[in-house]
Amino acid sequence: MMGLMASDETRTETRSTEARTETGVRAPAETRTHARVADDARETSAEAPAARAWTAWTTRLLVLGIVLAAMNLRPAITSLGALLEEVRDGLGMSGSVAGLLTSVPPLCFAVFGVTAPRLARRFGPGAVVCAGMVAITAGLLIRPYVGGTGGFLAATALALMGIAVSNVLMPVIVKRYFPDRVGSMTGLYSMALAFGTSVAAAATVPVTNALGGHWQPGLAVWAVLPALAVVPWIPFVRNRKAPTSTAPGASSPRTEGGQAAEKPAEQPPLRITRSRTAWALAVFFGLQATAAYITMGWMAQIFRDSGVSAGTAGLLLAVIMVMGVPLAFVIPRVATRLPHQGPIVLVLGVCGLAGYAGLYFAPVGGAWAWALLLGVSNCAFPLALTMVGMRARTGAGVAQLSAFAQSTGYLISIPGPLLVGVLYQHSGGWGLPIALMSALMVPQIVVGVLAGRDRTVEDEAAR
Repeated sequence: MMGLMASDETRTETRSTEARTETGVRAPAETRTHARVADDARETSAEAPAARAWTAWTTRLLVLGIVLAAMNLRPAITSLGALLEEVRDGLGMSGSVAGLLTSVPPLCFAVFGVTAPRLARRFGPGAVVCAGMVAITAGLLIRPYVGGTGGFLAATALALMGIAVSNVLMPVIVKRYFPDRVGSMTGLYSMALAFGTSVAAAATVPVTNALGGHWQPGLAVWAVLPALAVVPWIPFVRNRKAPTSTAPGASSPRTEGGQAAEKPAEQPPLRITRSRTAWALAVFFGLQATAAYITMGWMAQIFRDSGVSAGTAGLLLAVIMVMGVPLAFVIPRVATRLPHQGPIVLVLGVCGLAGYAGLYFAPVGGAWAWALLLGVSNCAFPLALTMVGMRARTGAGVAQLSAFAQSTGYLISIPGPLLVGVLYQHSGGWGLPIALMSALMVPQIVVGVLAGRDRTVEDEAAR
């Protein structure tokens, strides 16, 4: 009976509202509010099942897309490192030119990475990442066959352009779509990145041998992975908006009066260069990138020149990279639970110093141990990405900080691999390059501790 009375009241109220509207008389505020709430309830009840299904489906597809994209952010580099000697012989490169080749990745990341936020605002982050995977596919497919050092560098730059924009947008996508799971999602794609890196380092030489021993197909085969990664991003090409909530089927937030809450006004861009934390993070990013690209470009050659076979040198490089698979998942989760990430920075730096010392004094006898230590040290990369997400409060702040830290950091890292090649060619050994790598680890620890302090770039930029 009470239900019938409530229904009659609702119908009467609705008819009253309609009648007054038709006659031009404005309905009372309370009646309008009740009618609006009833309409919203009907819309929500009708759309909730579809929204829940759509959100669950897109979330799984987005996670798959993030994992596949992350797997393709380093094979273009580590596959080349495993075959660098063969590529040098095939193209007639000197040591200095090979050093220039190993400096191309950070150069492209700095030049093209800074454009990623602007492209994402115009086309949406999903469309930019999808286009990035297409660019990686095209670059890896054509670079072994274009002929000449110039063509090889140009095709490599095309692939690295796709990697650069995806590098910058991964933290942005995680912050945007998974704001309550920044640590775990950063760990997931960092783990996928490390897995793709290590697989390319370990498998390139055996795959090349299986394909007839020629380096061209051994490099071109890695175009298959980014081609597969294009597929899950296609549905997100036109989707430029983030969900209003991470819960499936969640409705839009409303005020006490039943009206939809207004979206906060878009904040003006941060003056990011005023933030000391942003600068510390950029330098930390640059120094860890220097170590990473020296490792990916030259470490296999260091082991080979010490008397290790090509296949074993590739495996040692793979060990360095594969350490990032478990640690890249663990470190971001631990980092997000700590108010200060300085202790993690210190541990990683000490491992790097120990690994370089062992590589200098006993490169063959303790090769596997040094590879393990250097692999732990290389996990500064997922830590840096995690701190990018933690040092800004908003998605826009993360986008600016990510672009600034990565672009500036990659600019800082450009001379490192090139300088290693020059020192190697002119000294005739690896003593001076290893000393350089060890020396760079000290400032990396210092700025990493500064970047790990509990503060945000919005607060510092506002001052």
